[in-house]
Amino acid sequence: MSARDDADLSDALLLPERFGAWFAARGWAPRAHQLDLLRLARQGRSALLVAPTGAGKTLAGFLPSLVELAEKPARRPAAEAATPVGRTPPPRRSGLHTLYISPLKALAVDVARNLYAPTEDMGLAIRIETRTGDTPASKRQRQRSDPPEILLTTPEQLALLLASADAPFLFGSLKRVVLDELHALVTSKRGDLLSLGLARLFTLAPDLQTVGLSATVKDPADLARFLTSQRPGVADAAVVMAAAGAAPAVSILETAERLPWAGHSARHAAGEIYAAIRAHRTTLVFVNTRSQAEMLFQLLWTINEENLPIALHHGSLDVAQRRRVEDAMAAGKLKAVVCTSSLDLGIDWGDVDLVLNIGAPKGSSRLMQRIGRANHRLDEPSRAVLVPANRFEVMECRAALEAIDRGAQDTEPLRAGALDVLCQHVLGMACAGPVDETALYEEVRSAAPYAGLDEATFRDVIAFVATGGYALKSYERFAKIRKDKKGLWRVAHPSVAQRYRMNVGTIVESPMLKVRLVRSARAAANGPTGPLRGGRVLGEVEEYFVEGLVPGDTFVFSGEVLRYEALVENEVYVARSASREPKVPAYAGGKFPLSTFLAEGVRRMLSEPADWRKLPAQVAEWLELQRAVSIIPGRDQLLVETFPRGDRFHLVAYPFEGRLAHQTLGMLLTRRLERRGLRPMGFVANDYSLSVWGLANLGAAIRRGDLSVDALFDEDMLGDDLEAWLDESQMMKRTFRTCAVIAGLIERRHPGKEKTGRQVTISTDLVYDVLRRHEPGHLLLRAARADAATGLLDIGRLGQMLSRIRGRIVHSDLERVSPLAVPVMLEIGREPVYGEAGEALLAEAEASLLAEAGLTRDD
Repeated sequence: MSARDDADLSDALLLPERFGAWFAARGWAPRAHQLDLLRLARQGRSALLVAPTGAGKTLAGFLPSLVELAEKPARRPAAEAATPVGRTPPPRRSGLHTLYISPLKALAVDVARNLYAPTEDMGLAIRIETRTGDTPASKRQRQRSDPPEILLTTPEQLALLLASADAPFLFGSLKRVVLDELHALVTSKRGDLLSLGLARLFTLAPDLQTVGLSATVKDPADLARFLTSQRPGVADAAVVMAAAGAAPAVSILETAERLPWAGHSARHAAGEIYAAIRAHRTTLVFVNTRSQAEMLFQLLWTINEENLPIALHHGSLDVAQRRRVEDAMAAGKLKAVVCTSSLDLGIDWGDVDLVLNIGAPKGSSRLMQRIGRANHRLDEPSRAVLVPANRFEVMECRAALEAIDRGAQDTEPLRAGALDVLCQHVLGMACAGPVDETALYEEVRSAAPYAGLDEATFRDVIAFVATGGYALKSYERFAKIRKDKKGLWRVAHPSVAQRYRMNVGTIVESPMLKVRLVRSARAAANGPTGPLRGGRVLGEVEEYFVEGLVPGDTFVFSGEVLRYEALVENEVYVARSASREPKVPAYAGGKFPLSTFLAEGVRRMLSEPADWRKLPAQVAEWLELQRAVSIIPGRDQLLVETFPRGDRFHLVAYPFEGRLAHQTLGMLLTRRLERRGLRPMGFVANDYSLSVWGLANLGAAIRRGDLSVDALFDEDMLGDDLEAWLDESQMMKRTFRTCAVIAGLIERRHPGKEKTGRQVTISTDLVYDVLRRHEPGHLLLRAARADAATGLLDIGRLGQMLSRIRGRIVHSDLERVSPLAVPVMLEIGREPVYGEAGEALLAEAEASLLAEAGLTRDD
């Protein structure tokens, strides 16, 4: 018998007969990586599966559990078992067997829908249920006492379940945890919370196996560490690499319209976007922010003369509306969906045959995720078109295409665990029952992100949860846990556990207000009370946006133009409007940073004129104009341009390191220029460049030798300059606010009431000032500084850039603005005006700048 015959026989023994028949009935054969996961499960090994979209990785993750559950004897049906409508409840088995954790509610619901088919086809008596924030409370309560065999949930719900006294009962039977889209979970504080939850699960179920699923991974071995306990002697998770599928067919839209020099709306390409939607079965139209989604959806409807069924999907819409869109997509009833990252991951809609990505992708791995939503079949290519909104974005899109051709990934490495998340977890464990400090410390260190946690820092965490810290310990409300006579930590009062459950989680968005649709006539007749409360909730908008509205103002939300009528408690009353020039809600979240990988690709492309022939003629001519009037920087050079404009003098630099790093750089540069008496007035930044302007002639100062560009961009700016700015910064207060909410110092929600965003701000600002004066080393101040350094300030990336350009700065002293400077100059003084009016203002500013540069709109 040959080796292949031996392997075939081994595979046949792995897969029970009815499973093999199920595959055969569909004309399928189990893929090698699916059988590999079965084999590893039999060996008791955890595993990370890296597989392209369409490779059946979700089924691979569940296959060991389905096989194991199929071999177990059934018992009597459970009361109130959740099953699809019209189906008989299956028999109850032996408790929770498999926990599936997803970064998105929609993904958990979609996976549950897809799991029903094989279990019903094979007659497997397995209960499969979802548990998210949208699950009714009665069902969530029943699941704790009568769990299904397979439960699909989110990191936040896992934290809630682990914080209950019945967690040992619920998870004692657990055999496997499946973590979908693992790369998207581990790079945030949600991943930190999940890692701590896994560490507790390993304590409650020592023989637990984990399966991680991902399509985009830069370093699989690093990611695999997340899946196992880091205690000595525990075997690492195996890494299974699936065979590659068909290469995606990705192109960049070469618009027939004039390509803007700046802006992010892609309004110029609306007709071409609509034509692509019309020419395909189903199209997902991805944008990077919720405000862009609203604006583009509204724009498409204004030109939708054929009444094509086009829908909108983003995280602020009401859950019922999101579910309707998802169900309509699954049923093939929609022609297109305009969406944000809310649909980035894993949704399996086989009829999607085109993905449009509006604007620059910001990362090759994120783009691959989005492309994978088209044609969910391994052996056929996914089709996608990138639609750049301006000329710089064309180069970023081209860099992304080259990354896809090389199969290059730019996912972030495994992060160190955040201390505010650890504080929340410690309190959750005390809510579950008495906590032994030493045992909990060892358990926490078994989580990969916290493997390097030192004992002194952990003691600080315990002290914070117990008292709020030295400066706050005299305030009773900050004391959450206390030691009993046995030396174990317990919650100080039962109400602490209740408030914990109401505030669990790491997602701290801007305070949100419900948007309720009412009839305008009722609004006029009755005012903001009584009958107005009967309207339908459309979703939520940020509180700060509503604070800027007056009755009669209009804005786009949920795909409609709405008129603001009144604000009552935490609800915004709106009526439909026929206005053609609405305001658009500007959301605080959703802006992605430009990945280091793509930034390097843009710098390389810019520095090699031979590559410009790959670019659209409009972009190549723009770069040729730049070369004619100024300088094209080399790959590792920093170009600094100076020129006068009106009664101001400008310095524009081109680091290509992303908006966050550029904003920090701009802030530090203005401080340095101020110290030298050069009177800076302000700065603006985009993903590619930044501009500082002021009253002193910076070009002349550099020519005279009074100002050195090398000294101006020296790495020492990340020392005292940064510390001095942080001490004064409002940004640090905002960062501290987020940490304080996650750690439980400030609670947003209380039984029967919820704090407004303004109340939370006042509370945290007062505490921040107290701690800065009396306990500058407080745990939360340390956490806030760490967050600022890695997130809002991007200090690590800025430091790498300053090191890279040392001795490689080139200065171009100009008489007027250069072609390359026009996009960032258009950001100066730009008001947050949206829609057609905003585009008109941008066009006017662009025309004025081009005229100053001696260029025309046709250049």
